[in-house]
Amino acid sequence: MVGRMRESSASPNGSFTSAMTLIEEGLTYVPKRYILPPSLRPDGTLCNTCLPIVDLSNRKHPLLRPQIIHEVHLACKKFGFFQVVNHGIPLSVMDDTIDAASEFFDLPTQDKRHLLSSNVRDPVRYGTSLNHVKDKVHFWKDFLKHYANPTSTWIDLWPSNPTCYKKKMGNYTMAAQKLQEELMEVIFESLGLNSNYLHEDIAQGSQVMAVNCYPACPEPDLTLGLPPHTDYGMISIILQNHQGLQIMGRDEKWHSVPLIEGALVVLLGDHLEVLTNGIYKSVVHRATVNSEKKRISIVSLHSLAFGKKVRPASVLVNEQNILSYKEGSFSDFLDFISGEDIVEAKYIDKLKINP
Repeated sequence: MVGRMRESSASPNGSFTSAMTLIEEGLTYVPKRYILPPSLRPDGTLCNTCLPIVDLSNRKHPLLRPQIIHEVHLACKKFGFFQVVNHGIPLSVMDDTIDAASEFFDLPTQDKRHLLSSNVRDPVRYGTSLNHVKDKVHFWKDFLKHYANPTSTWIDLWPSNPTCYKKKMGNYTMAAQKLQEELMEVIFESLGLNSNYLHEDIAQGSQVMAVNCYPACPEPDLTLGLPPHTDYGMISIILQNHQGLQIMGRDEKWHSVPLIEGALVVLLGDHLEVLTNGIYKSVVHRATVNSEKKRISIVSLHSLAFGKKVRPASVLVNEQNILSYKEGSFSDFLDFISGEDIVEAKYIDKLKINP
């Protein structure tokens, strides 16, 4: 059985074997197709810098809000990353969301196969690695991706099995969208912009839920759950149940993101780098795997509406900070990943005037 699994998982013809299936069948090693070149493997070398945590409890207090704006500004400049606590999403909603996702990935493959797709434009798609049809090297991850905002438009397309999925995930996606709108106001204020800048575009923007499952891996030092990359949008909000996310600091050293109960991770994306004309940079990050626990990571990816172009804010372009980026959209990004290998090519470089 193990020999047949190695052949199936390494097959270049697009045959589908999920990472969960490999573990359920008792695999005790990493199949060849998952083994990364030595330069991409996690070597265990990590920086111990204290990473920023922003307490949002006073975000609506007129006298205390400026301190939050200042903390967000420093975090965006130094890391392109921060965690938030007291953000308003109940822990029970977050726990329910993790449970619903975990139940989905625990289903037999035949109960998920109807959602299987390698088309990056499908509004709901299940798969493994990044794109199991195209990937030269596979990554130790199964995923479910679906559109959200507004939830009422998309929820009927989401999985009906497990039966709790739509309700539990729907509660979280709406809360994450609201939090994103509040965070964008703070980020805009941190740049000296009006908090209502692009307000309608942000509220009506695209929200993609990337629900990721990283099964326990027999040889975690040989592979990754996700390769180093930046997210395409404005910001990403991450809910996770175990440690595994790592970010690259401006010092080009890897930092392990600690798991803090009740906290959510905020990553700056490529479109925010464009909008700020490079004042804030998107953060390179990756997902590592471990040999003991299945890790669930639920990423709420936010950008402007599908075809809406993001361009540098005019007030952030001047003689000291000359125009450095071209405009781009979520649709442009999908075109990019349809034709490029994101392990080798960076979307943000396509948007820079002088990369």
